[in-house]
Amino acid sequence: MPGGRKPASITTYPEDSIQSAISPSTWWVPDDTHDFKPGVLIRAFVPHVRQIPYVIVPEGRNIPTEHKTFKAKIEPLDVKNPHKLSKLPVACLPVYPNEVRAVYLAKIRPAVVVAEQGPKVDKKLIAGKPIWQTAPTLLVAPFYGSEEGGKRAGFKQEFIDRVRKGEYPQYMVDWLPLESGRSASILRFDHIQPVGFHYQSLQHTGWRLSEDAILCLKEWFLWFLDGDMEDDSLLATWLKAGLSVV
Repeated sequence: MPGGRKPASITTYPEDSIQSAISPSTWWVPDDTHDFKPGVLIRAFVPHVRQIPYVIVPEGRNIPTEHKTFKAKIEPLDVKNPHKLSKLPVACLPVYPNEVRAVYLAKIRPAVVVAEQGPKVDKKLIAGKPIWQTAPTLLVAPFYGSEEGGKRAGFKQEFIDRVRKGEYPQYMVDWLPLESGRSASILRFDHIQPVGFHYQSLQHTGWRLSEDAILCLKEWFLWFLDGDMEDDSLLATWLKAGLSVV
């Protein structure tokens, strides 16, 4: 089955987790449709969001007549002092007015689809225009592994405990039905981002959230956006049960 472990291998969640309160036996369910609707668990290249981005600046070519290789430096990017266009032409690294080549670290991470692509745009409206203007994307929220070890930073257990109890609406703890899902993962709503809807950009895992779990995910996200929630929502009921951090 795609995605690794079987549903039965996730038998219990911590009692103070939203998964245990809502739908512990069917939080994640197998999905053999292989569509990419909201709630589907995927793997995708996700860039690390740094507070200060970096830019690659061409400096010269090793061989004056060779455009495939060049020398470059990587510097912090400052929105108040943007880099000027390089006067050095590099065929494999074109740069256009008011644009830079930003540099990010990226990693294949699990992510849940938050919103699927919208309606297709009429071809007559985009004829002769760049593909990027209307190329389909998915909005996804990435997961970050909590386990420490080796070169993995992970998260402190005290932080995980407080997130699990609903203290920070921008984070949610989950246990994924994947080979790497034995330990908790942190879902970051404040890292929701687009990924290209292309087979080279993402991969279906064969899992999706159940209907109750999707409803809870939406309520949690709206809580993060608005700072409030409906009194009779699943999330509000859970928090009112005394599981939130005091």
